[in-house]
Amino acid sequence: MSKNDLNLVVSQLKPDTNMFHQAVADMAHSIEKIYDNEPSYKEGRLFERLFNHDRTIKFRVTWQDDSGDIHHNTGWRVQHNNALGAYKGGLRFHPAVKEETFQFLSYEQTFKNALTGLPMGGAKGGADFDPKGKSDKEIMRFCQAFMIELKSFIGRETDVPAGDIGVSSTEIGYMFGAYKSLTDHHQGVLTGKDPSYGGSYMRAEATGYGAAYFLRRALQADAKSVKEQKIAISGAGNVAIYLAEKLTQMGGIVVSLSDSTGTLIKNNGFTSQDIKSIKKLKFDNKGRLGDHSDYNIDAEYHDGKSPWGLCKYDIAAPSATQNEVDEAEVKAITKAGASIICEAANMPLTRKAGEAALKEKIILLPSKAVNAGGVAVSGIERTQNAMMEQWSAERVDENLQTIMEDIFDECKRHMPDQTSPDRYIHGANMAGFRKVANAILAQGIIN
Repeated sequence: MSKNDLNLVVSQLKPDTNMFHQAVADMAHSIEKIYDNEPSYKEGRLFERLFNHDRTIKFRVTWQDDSGDIHHNTGWRVQHNNALGAYKGGLRFHPAVKEETFQFLSYEQTFKNALTGLPMGGAKGGADFDPKGKSDKEIMRFCQAFMIELKSFIGRETDVPAGDIGVSSTEIGYMFGAYKSLTDHHQGVLTGKDPSYGGSYMRAEATGYGAAYFLRRALQADAKSVKEQKIAISGAGNVAIYLAEKLTQMGGIVVSLSDSTGTLIKNNGFTSQDIKSIKKLKFDNKGRLGDHSDYNIDAEYHDGKSPWGLCKYDIAAPSATQNEVDEAEVKAITKAGASIICEAANMPLTRKAGEAALKEKIILLPSKAVNAGGVAVSGIERTQNAMMEQWSAERVDENLQTIMEDIFDECKRHMPDQTSPDRYIHGANMAGFRKVANAILAQGIIN
């Protein structure tokens, strides 16, 4: 892609779309050479077509709280591209989301899904609803109201949403029940369901476990092992905790976990029992890490701080949310001795943070590859639903490992060189773009 082409794309971006801008520029930088060397891509204006989303659906969600008061929130579903299959991507309930959040996430989702090798397009959606502090009945009523508005735009062969931040199997269950009641169809229109009615085992663990499998392969490629590596992880949701669990099982030393209130540090590594207790604290009781002593977790708590400058470690694994790591925190990561940043959350580094990390020769493992385990198991859930089967957790985990290793191999095969610290970024972008672009070309200009 020439600089003129990139400037044209950038000029079309709205000034309040910084994350989407970052994702587009990241892709453009990686595919510049293949875009210029393949006339069909340029003649078909593939980059410009992928820069534009297929459609954005925006709607009001009106619901009633336990006191009888009426509230309304805004919901979205952004469908980016379906050249490879039905739209696929999570639903996020969080008060800070806005349309641009889903523009960026759906764009990234298209290429992430392409890397899995499964027939899935890219979409993302959700609402500016905050489940925190809401009763179970309030969450149920909101989910039902949300599905009333969303139902016309999704379907088993059209768009198959899943969970994301703020949307667990509980919320998925309420939305699935509403969809079934509204349409009289019991089908795999949502993934992330409980296994009792068609969900897949291992869905909760999938993103964190998948990130661990990708990191293991990246270390093996440099003749290293997870064993004895010190890993700092941010976050304390599904991604972070299950990443910590799997890395600990592999012999890694996980030294941190964090939430919005502060960070737990354990220099000699959290034990399996520690992680089990943190699950109880965070998942069962919806508590804060600052309450760790009530759960017999022997660790230091740092109120209001992120983990990056609190101890020494070999690998940083930001696992909380997008753009959580800025340029100043990259300096802390460098000072801590890290040689790898493993992006377990969606695009957790700001643009300047990414540039700073590369200047320090820190290897970046990009989120569109590392974070693909969740959607991979969502795809596996769709397969089970279509076959009217339910696979064991062991079988799902074996398939997840195979998919993550295949993603690693695709990234490695598409690397322009094997030594630069951004080699995995370019490999993932080039592999994902090629697959989607070739499908679009094969289907004609209507797509």
